[in-house]
Amino acid sequence: MMYPIMVKIDFGSVIKASKNTKPICLTLFLNWCVKPFTMYAIASFFLGTLFYHFIGTEAIDLVKMPFGLDLPVGAEHGAGTVVLHEGIKMLQIPLWRSYFAGCILLGIAPCTAMVLVWSYLARGNDGLTLVMVAINSLTMLVLYGLLGGFLLGVGRLPVPWQALLLSVTIYVALPLVAGYFSRKWIMKTKGEVWFKEKFLHVLTPITIMALLATLVLLFSFKGDVILANPLTILWIAVPLFIQTIFIFGLGYGLAKLLKLSYENAAPAAMIGASNHFEVAIATAVMLFGISSGAALATVVGVLIEVPVMLMLVGFCKRTS
Repeated sequence: MMYPIMVKIDFGSVIKASKNTKPICLTLFLNWCVKPFTMYAIASFFLGTLFYHFIGTEAIDLVKMPFGLDLPVGAEHGAGTVVLHEGIKMLQIPLWRSYFAGCILLGIAPCTAMVLVWSYLARGNDGLTLVMVAINSLTMLVLYGLLGGFLLGVGRLPVPWQALLLSVTIYVALPLVAGYFSRKWIMKTKGEVWFKEKFLHVLTPITIMALLATLVLLFSFKGDVILANPLTILWIAVPLFIQTIFIFGLGYGLAKLLKLSYENAAPAAMIGASNHFEVAIATAVMLFGISSGAALATVVGVLIEVPVMLMLVGFCKRTS
């Protein structure tokens, strides 16, 4: 899923960012100083308080044992207890906390792919959007693991740092480096026209097919939970929807106060509102397992993001 996204990024444009720092600073502020913590607060309130009884006070989820830990059966770890399930040690945690973990992983993953589409549809500054995508991709290498480990730990879902580091390395750093060097090599040997019209044309559907295959697997593993409680998707979707609207409104309002032009304000607000769900899904699967509630929560993020972001694109165009 990740390589086709990363290979599209023109990192040479990062050098030009110094000419237009206000929207860059705005999106970095939203993505790393505000969004992770508002996602934590909103998801905690809705999943852990308001919807707690609807999800089920006794509902549990079995997730993978944290990477590198070998605790005895019956031992407590964070909010969970080590149990033996089909001969394999698993961590038994409250179901709402599993959904909560997925929301956290979404909240700390700023969009670096679909925002290019949202900016184009909203008639934003495509060049600036590319710069913000590149900077957020590089920033995510450092801050995604740090914030993820911190917030999951505060939420009594401690994950060893080496697991998050490995996850970021595999799902962000590796495709980022591969994308950078292969893009440079292909353009040098085949030219920019062949790269954009031939290579990307063939490569782009791979992301979509890989994502669809992942979604099918995730929903099939959680099919029994969804059928037993069809409103599960709604309980997860509500805090994600509110978070998206809140971050967009804050970003768009601050852009107005900073007197940014519409072409710069629209992508600056939308890059904070949308999520890098590919990284969130991959990390949730790696940390908690493909059948976990955390993985399901990240998939719900995919389902609601497209219609919500299209709605915000329409709002941007009406208020341009």
